[in-house]
Amino acid sequence: MPNRYEIRLSGSGGQGIIMAGIILAEAAGVHDGKYVCQTQSYGPEARGGASKAEVVISDQEIDYPKAIKPDILLAMNQKSCDAYFFDLKPEGMLVVDSTFVKQLPTTKAISIPFTQIARSELGKEMVANIVALGALAVLTRAVSLSSMEAAVLQRVPPDTEDLNRKALETGIEAAKHFLKGAR
Repeated sequence: MPNRYEIRLSGSGGQGIIMAGIILAEAAGVHDGKYVCQTQSYGPEARGGASKAEVVISDQEIDYPKAIKPDILLAMNQKSCDAYFFDLKPEGMLVVDSTFVKQLPTTKAISIPFTQIARSELGKEMVANIVALGALAVLTRAVSLSSMEAAVLQRVPPDTEDLNRKALETGIEAAKHFLKGAR
């Protein structure tokens, strides 16, 4: 992991992007002991428009809290992929929800159908953000899997812990399956 690791999560209001950013930041900061800054933008977007969260993770103190040139971009819809792809570092990683992102700006994108997985395997589209977090933990190694699980379980309502744990595990397996096919 580089000294400063910048991750931008993006999608539509209602997809859990802000919550995913908070969980990722808590996994890295509270559980893995890294320096972390988390910012978000949702304003009127909370009702279905664009939504974005940025998480900066570092081994050293962070002097600027926003992503300058993200190392990772998670795009949960086409609009956010189109809007933020060109901010990504040239060697950065683009991870998309292929349920909604059909036009890829690069052949190097990692395409996993997070929403379709959440819908078909877990019966709840609303946990697609947690499926995506599981995949990001494997693909980026920005946080440990145990820290991601702890952060998820601390943030979700108590009666949804089993569903969210399964969502995280499903995302982890989806990323491992992707990596196997990429070799």
